[in-house]
Amino acid sequence: MQTFQGFVAPGFDNVLELFESLLLDDPNYSAQLAAYHRGAPVVNLTGGPDMTPETVTGAYSCSKGVAAMVIALLVQDGLLDLDTTVAHYWPEFAVHGKDRLLVREALSHQAGLMGLEGGFGLDEFTTPAAAARLAAARPSWQPGRQFGYHALTIGIIMEELCRRTAGESLQSVYERRIRTPEGVDFFLGLPADVERRYRDVLYQPAVDQDTAELPWLDPLSLEGLNSNAPISGIMELPNIRSVRAAGMSAAGGVGSAEGLARLYAAATTGVGNRHPFLTPETVDVMSCEQVWGLDRSSGLDNAFAVVFMKPHPSRNFGSHRAFGHEGANAALGFADPAYALAFGYIPRRQEDGRTPGKAHRLAAEVRRSAAKLP
Repeated sequence: MQTFQGFVAPGFDNVLELFESLLLDDPNYSAQLAAYHRGAPVVNLTGGPDMTPETVTGAYSCSKGVAAMVIALLVQDGLLDLDTTVAHYWPEFAVHGKDRLLVREALSHQAGLMGLEGGFGLDEFTTPAAAARLAAARPSWQPGRQFGYHALTIGIIMEELCRRTAGESLQSVYERRIRTPEGVDFFLGLPADVERRYRDVLYQPAVDQDTAELPWLDPLSLEGLNSNAPISGIMELPNIRSVRAAGMSAAGGVGSAEGLARLYAAATTGVGNRHPFLTPETVDVMSCEQVWGLDRSSGLDNAFAVVFMKPHPSRNFGSHRAFGHEGANAALGFADPAYALAFGYIPRRQEDGRTPGKAHRLAAEVRRSAAKLP
């Protein structure tokens, strides 16, 4: 009995075999998988009991990679200079030692602004009020001297830089210049008329087995600041209508795996007869690794370009030229210029995203298949 819907192009049969094996191994496994090669769709698969090709669902921090495409356009247009200080565009930011922080440093998780004591309200994240509070904050370390994943606040920084340079919201620029003209099935702000396609992300909250209660997360720890505790649980975010409607660029994006793959293809190779919306020079600037090592937030190894994640031993999703972003449910979107590939993967249920996660195994098989083609 067929366990999937969709297709793979000739030469990508091994990808289908792996995807089918994952479906057969776990009757609860549901996911979408998509890939483009040289601007053409080569993989578009959906499988499992909780997913259809029409389903859109939360992709968490994959949203950062989507929002970073807007930042790339601002850089390409000359509106935003990565080697200029954040305070040049945002004067209120120049307090508590943040006056010398460069844009490229702020957008590679070096600002030391993991969150605020007391947190942000869920409906506050995409507003100028959140940006004003963050600008006035004292950083947790000397800005530009170390890095730690800014799970939610990097979205506030991106959005305010867009408002200050383009004069409109990041979500508006994305819709007008990227999503609509490129036909991308991924939203930073899910419209009401697409809401019928949305299905909640299914996840299991972490429980302390000895007490059968949620372990306490100190709201004043770096981890607590980073996750906006105790106001929100990060895993809940896209399942909250107001959050996905606002399209918070750190974690509120909603879409399909095909949408993620098409976005990265449209940016780097172009889709069909369309030219890519980013130049090779812009891609090189945005995808150049800025930091690598132990992440101050998690204590685990991590690597970042300008906003985008870079492959490294624990998240080996592509070649050294690849760039993209994963989500908290192990969703993954990236481009790999070395193979002329773009990739999207979104599971319905939360998975472990670190190697050898399903997304990385599937990405490796897609790369292996592309490498064999003439």
